[in-house]
Amino acid sequence: MARDLMGDVELLIVLVPDPEDDAETGERLARRLRNQIRELDVESVVPASPAAVPPAGAKGVDPLTLGALIVTLSASGGVFVALINTVGAWLGRQTGRHRVSLTIDGDTIELDGATSAQQRQLVEAFLRRHAEE
Repeated sequence: MARDLMGDVELLIVLVPDPEDDAETGERLARRLRNQIRELDVESVVPASPAAVPPAGAKGVDPLTLGALIVTLSASGGVFVALINTVGAWLGRQTGRHRVSLTIDGDTIELDGATSAQQRQLVEAFLRRHAEE
């Protein structure tokens, strides 16, 4: 994902549902995540085209993913931090072994069943790399 000419940032969010869940459950989870993100002050949240999702074998992404979203947000303000925190909190409220990866400028962070402390360290490192750009 990258910045556009207006200074907005595009972020790819990919939800990989628990392998035990069926397609309907995966779609429902993706819809809930998308609705949660829409509550933030983002420019847009749209389903990602298949070309935007990394190919099979890419770290952390399943090509059959049901919940791939492109989120566009303003490069200024605290929306980026709020988005990352919202996705992490949403994932923490779910049951099952779901994963969410977030990719910006080729840098991907994957949130999954790690402990809260591990998740926090991952998120803080990711935010440091991108919040000041």
